[in-house]
Amino acid sequence: MDSATRLDIDQLYRNCNPELLPFKTTETLEDFNGIYGQERAVEAMEFGIGMHRPGYNLFVMGHNQSGRFSFVMDTLKREAKKAKKPLDWCYLNNISDPRHPQAFYFASGKAAVFKSDIQHLLEAISTELPSAYENPAYQRAKSRIEREFNRLYDQALEQVENRARSKNIALYRDAGSVGFTPVADGQAMDEAAFSQLSEEQRNQINADINQLEEFMNESLTSLPIWRRESNERQKKLEHDTARTAMAPLFQPLKEKYASQPRVVGYLNQMEVELTKHASDLVGEDKLGEERSKATRLAQLEHQFGVNLIVDHQKTKGLPVVFEAHPSYDNLFGRVEYSSEMGAMVTNYQLVRGGSLHRANGGYLVLEAEKLFEHPMVWSAIKRSLKSAKIKIENPFAELAGINTITLDPESVPLELKVVIIGDRELYYMLQQMDPDFSKLFRVVVDFDDDVPRTDASIRNYARLVRTLSQQESCAHLNRPAVARLVEHSSRMAEDQALLSARIGDMKDLICEADFKRQLDGDELIQVSHIEEALLAKERRTDRLSTRMREEILNEVVLINTEGTAIGKSNGLTVLQVGEVSFGTPARITATVHPGDKGIVDIEKEVTLGQPIHSKGVMILTGYLGHKYAQNFNLSLSANIALEQSYGYVDGDSASLAEICTLISALTHTPIKQSFALTGSINQYGEVQAIGGVNEKIEGFFDVCTAKGLTGEQGVIIPKANQRNLMLKQSVVQAVAEGMFHVYTVATVDQALELLTGRKPGVRKPDGGFTQRSLNYEVVKRLKELAKVKG
Repeated sequence: MDSATRLDIDQLYRNCNPELLPFKTTETLEDFNGIYGQERAVEAMEFGIGMHRPGYNLFVMGHNQSGRFSFVMDTLKREAKKAKKPLDWCYLNNISDPRHPQAFYFASGKAAVFKSDIQHLLEAISTELPSAYENPAYQRAKSRIEREFNRLYDQALEQVENRARSKNIALYRDAGSVGFTPVADGQAMDEAAFSQLSEEQRNQINADINQLEEFMNESLTSLPIWRRESNERQKKLEHDTARTAMAPLFQPLKEKYASQPRVVGYLNQMEVELTKHASDLVGEDKLGEERSKATRLAQLEHQFGVNLIVDHQKTKGLPVVFEAHPSYDNLFGRVEYSSEMGAMVTNYQLVRGGSLHRANGGYLVLEAEKLFEHPMVWSAIKRSLKSAKIKIENPFAELAGINTITLDPESVPLELKVVIIGDRELYYMLQQMDPDFSKLFRVVVDFDDDVPRTDASIRNYARLVRTLSQQESCAHLNRPAVARLVEHSSRMAEDQALLSARIGDMKDLICEADFKRQLDGDELIQVSHIEEALLAKERRTDRLSTRMREEILNEVVLINTEGTAIGKSNGLTVLQVGEVSFGTPARITATVHPGDKGIVDIEKEVTLGQPIHSKGVMILTGYLGHKYAQNFNLSLSANIALEQSYGYVDGDSASLAEICTLISALTHTPIKQSFALTGSINQYGEVQAIGGVNEKIEGFFDVCTAKGLTGEQGVIIPKANQRNLMLKQSVVQAVAEGMFHVYTVATVDQALELLTGRKPGVRKPDGGFTQRSLNYEVVKRLKELAKVKG
C-alpha cells in the first residue's frame, strides 16, 4: 500500500531562475503590446468587432483586475480609427406639430456648419425684415391702402352729411364715433336751447335724426367689406414684402443643401412660417413696446434654432463612448423643462441626447455592475437594439400618475455595438434568466484568470512588468526583482505551473515596491523592495489573523499542537473578510455511541452548516458503509462539530479531518495533535483537492511558531494540491531545517497512518482486514454497535 509523501523544499515553492531573464534591468526591454496571455479573448474580440450583423454585441467577462477594461478600450479605439466618422444629428422644431421635434442627420462635422448657417440666417432676418418694412416703397403702398379705405369711408359719410345739412342737422365725429346734432343760426344747439323748442319741433328733429342714422347705416353697409379688403391687401403687402426680403436670404442655403431634400423642405417650411408671422416679429410686444434686434433674434432662435445633439467634428474615426454612470437619462437622453410663471414648460431646444446618441455608429462600453443598478435601463437597451432606434422618453411618466405636457421627439436610427464588461456569474445568470440576452450578445470575450508558466510567458511577463512600471512612472526593476514578481504571480494563481493574469494587482505591487525604493534612496526596484511591500501589505491587513492567533495562544480558542487525543483533530480553514483571506486551524471533534441516527452534522442542525459542508458530512456515511459495512447493517449514532465556530460554515475541505476524527472516536485510537489536515473525500475514500492550501498551511504554521516549533508539527494536504504550493519563505525555511513538515495523501488510509502511527491494514480475500490493523478495529467496533442496537 502506498504511504503518505513528505515534501521537500523544492516541492513547496517553485523558484524562477533569473537566467531565464536575458537582461540586467527592465530598462533594456521593449514595451509589451496587447493583453497578456489572453489569446482566446483577443480572438473573440476581433471576431465581435468584425462581425457586422445585428445581435453580435459583446460581453467581456473575467476578473476585474485582469486588465479587461483597458484592453477593451484600447482595442476599440484602435479599430475605430480605421473607419469613417458616423453621422451628426440635430433636432429642429416641427413647425406643423411642435410636440414632435424632427431629427435631422448630416455628414460628420456638417451639423455644426448647418447650425452656424441657420444662426447667420436668423441674424440676417432679424436685421433685414424690419428694414423691409421701413422701406419708403412699403410705406407708400401701405399709405395707399389706408387712403383707399378712408376715401370710401369719407364718401359714404359725405352723402349722409349733405342730407343732414338740408335738415339743419350737423354730423360730427368724435374719437372714431359718428353722431348728429341740430343746428340753429349756424351753431350746434346745446341741451338748454333744444329744450326751449316746442314739442313738435323736438319730435321733428328726433325723427330726422333717426332717419339720418338709418340712412348712414345703409350708406356704411359695405364698411366691413372695405375694412376686410383693406386688411387683406395690407397682409398681402406684408407677406410680399417679407417674402421679397427673405427670399435672397434663404436661396443660398437651399442651393447649399440641395442634395438633402428634407433639409430644403424644412427651409421652405421655415420661410413660409416666417412670411406668415413677419408682422408679429417686427411689431410691438405685449407691453406695446417696440422689439429690439436682440429680442427679435432671441425669438427667432427659440423657434428656429438648431439643437445639436451629436457633433463628430473632433471625433477621430468611429466614436468609442464609455458611460461610467449608465442611468436612463444618461444613456437615452431626456427632455428638460424650464419654469415660467410657476409653470413647467419645454420645447425642442431642451431635448438632450445621451450616450447612445454619441456612440451611434460606433461602440458603447458599459460596466454590468453599474448597469443593473438602474431600473428600466436593461429592458430599454434591449428594446433599442431590437428596434434599431433610439427613443427619447420619460420611462417613469406612467408611474408618476401626473399628466404633464411633454415632447415626443422623433426616433433616431441606431447602429452600434454595445460592449458590456462584467463577471462570469452575471453572464451565466443572464443567459439562464433572460432569453433575449443570448440573441443580442452573441459574442463572449472570456478572460483567463491564469497563464501557463513557460519560458516564453516569463519573458513576456518581464516586458509587461516594464510596461506597467513605465505607465505608473515607477523606476525600472533589476532581474532578481522581476524573478520575484514571477514567483509571486504563481502564488496569486495558486499554481506552480501558472502565472496570474490579474494585472491590476501586479501593478499595485510594483507601485508599492517603488515607494519602498524611494524611501531607501535606490535607483532600481530590487527584491528587498518587493519583499518589504508584501510584508507591509500583510501587516496592514493582518489584524484579524493576529487577533485569532492570540486567542489560540491564550487558550480562548482551544487548539493543541502537541500530544495526542481521541476524537479530536485540527482542521484547516480559510476565512475571507473582504479581499483579505487568511488561514487558521479549527478543532474538529466527534463522538460515537450506539443508536441509529447516523452521522449528525451539528453545524447543519443549528443551521450554520451550508449545503456543500452538509454534503461532505453525508459522504462520510457512504464511505463508512462502502468500506466497512458490506456484510452487516451500518448502525451508529455519531456527532461531528467544528468547535468554537459561531458563523456559517461551508465547503467540504474538512471532510478528510472529519472522517479521521470519527474513526478515532469510533476505535478509541488517539491521533496526533501536532498535525493539521485538510482535504475533501469521496465515498471511496479518495482525497480530493481543495482551495486556499497555501493560506491554510501558513495559518497552522504561524500558530505552531507562536506556540513553539518542536520538529513534530506538520500539515496533511491532498496529493492533488501539491502543484498549488507556493509557500512563504518562513515555512520553506522551517521545512528545510526539519522543524515543520508538509505531507500529501491520496487516500483516507494514508492520512490515518500519519495521524495514528498505526497501519490501516489491507483487505483480505474474504473481505475482512488484517488483524490488529486500524481498519480491522473499525469493522469490529461497527459490528459491536450494530449488535447493541439490535
